[in-house]
Amino acid sequence: MRWLPLGAVLLIAVGVGFGFLLRGDADPPAAGLIDVGFLQDMSVHHDQAVDMAATELTGGADPAVQNLAFDILTTQQNQIGRMQGWLTAWGEPLLPTGGHMAWMGGAHGSHRAATDGPATAMPGMADATELARLRAATPADRDVLFLQLMLRHHQGGAEMLAVGAEHAETGYVRDLARRMSATQSAESELLTDMLRQRGASVLPLR
Repeated sequence: MRWLPLGAVLLIAVGVGFGFLLRGDADPPAAGLIDVGFLQDMSVHHDQAVDMAATELTGGADPAVQNLAFDILTTQQNQIGRMQGWLTAWGEPLLPTGGHMAWMGGAHGSHRAATDGPATAMPGMADATELARLRAATPADRDVLFLQLMLRHHQGGAEMLAVGAEHAETGYVRDLARRMSATQSAESELLTDMLRQRGASVLPLR
């Protein structure tokens, strides 16, 4: 599996290039707050998932866990390229400039109120200490910690995906959010099963 870091780099280039090819389909949304905020925040969220998956691929032990990590890395890196391509086409910043998730305020069905304002961190994200532990873990321990962190990561992004799928102004952003939600829901079930098989606990969402 030592070739995978190079493969990951190539996939990054392919994903970003694919996103830029879609510029012609990406007219700016009428209002843009939900579309832009969703794409910016989900790019950040995906970026951490890609980083954790790459860490598992370069130092894990279990082929089943590494196969899942590879699927997550390739899928989410491609989606990052698409999201960043749309933001570039709209002339919007590629990353949030004033905190996270403020775009969710007031959306019907969202637990965030319009008065909540931007958040400093998104739910489910691993902190610096947890990421350092993942990188330093022995192969067998890394497998389990990766499963735990990725499951919590998927759970933390579920509400953002739901709001994007329901309330994004443009159809292609709604469609992307719905596909992401379906994929990550299935992956969450698999992650839960894999943790159960290994006698490992599920981390509480925070």
